[in-house]
Amino acid sequence: MAYVSVPKDLSKVKTKVLLNLTKRQLVCFSIAAIVGIPVYFMTKGIIGNSAAVMAMIVFMLPAFVAAMYEKDGITAEKILIHIVRAKWFCPTRRPYKTENIYQTIEQEGKAFAEYEKEQATGKAAAKPRKS
Repeated sequence: MAYVSVPKDLSKVKTKVLLNLTKRQLVCFSIAAIVGIPVYFMTKGIIGNSAAVMAMIVFMLPAFVAAMYEKDGITAEKILIHIVRAKWFCPTRRPYKTENIYQTIEQEGKAFAEYEKEQATGKAAAKPRKS
């Protein structure tokens, strides 16, 4: 009898479109071919066959990485976007700031004591507001 393993979490199963590749992989491989093949043919006569193949690989590699790399369900370009955002768009120093509730209570208590003192002496002042 044939044995087929069934994954426990079906949300991680990806739909295969063609040649056992996902739609994302097909798009990225197509982009790699569209970029890499013209690079090979344009540089083959100038720098030689071996160097042209190496140039084609270098130009196709980012699309291959984008197609295949995925860690914890996050794709390569999302990771790259997070790195760029953290390096250049977020502040490098994020100081830890707290609100000292005891200092606030003490200030409100002093303000209320002054108000009570003014009421006792007969000076009518506006009641202090809580902030």
